[in-house]
Amino acid sequence: MTHFTSKALLTIFAASLLGACSTSPTFDSQNVNLKLQPQQAVEHAKTHASTKVLWGGTVLEAHNLKEVTQIEVLAYPLNSSYRPITSENPQGRFLIKYTGYLEPAIYSAGRLITVQGNLSGTESGAVGEHKYTYPVVKSEQLHLWNEREEPNTRFHFGIGIGIRN
Repeated sequence: MTHFTSKALLTIFAASLLGACSTSPTFDSQNVNLKLQPQQAVEHAKTHASTKVLWGGTVLEAHNLKEVTQIEVLAYPLNSSYRPITSENPQGRFLIKYTGYLEPAIYSAGRLITVQGNLSGTESGAVGEHKYTYPVVKSEQLHLWNEREEPNTRFHFGIGIGIRN
């Protein structure tokens, strides 16, 4: 094996290892209104119709309807990897409409979720006996976070040695 071939193989191996460390989803935030929050979307629903958003939070409940799965979410700010930061104050509630079937046992209460999609209006509902207006996101991309899933900020040097930000 030549010196060049050994270096090329080592480079490919190192790139594969770094790629394996990446656990965060990839969202295309281009053309996404990252400043718009659920409460603002309700207050100015006509202005923000069809706006592309990237929101996340804690799943409150999921229901399968005739053609969509509807997920009610308590919104939280997102970190740089778009994972909800549940130690921050909640930012209201919203509904995700996903075309097709999602298993409610998997998309269960308490799970963290991030969605990218377009706003498709509002829906009236209730939180307990209080009337509530939900902004609705038509899902283009969903990510359900694992409990141990780390943000995409880990760097590994060698075997078993890691640095986390």
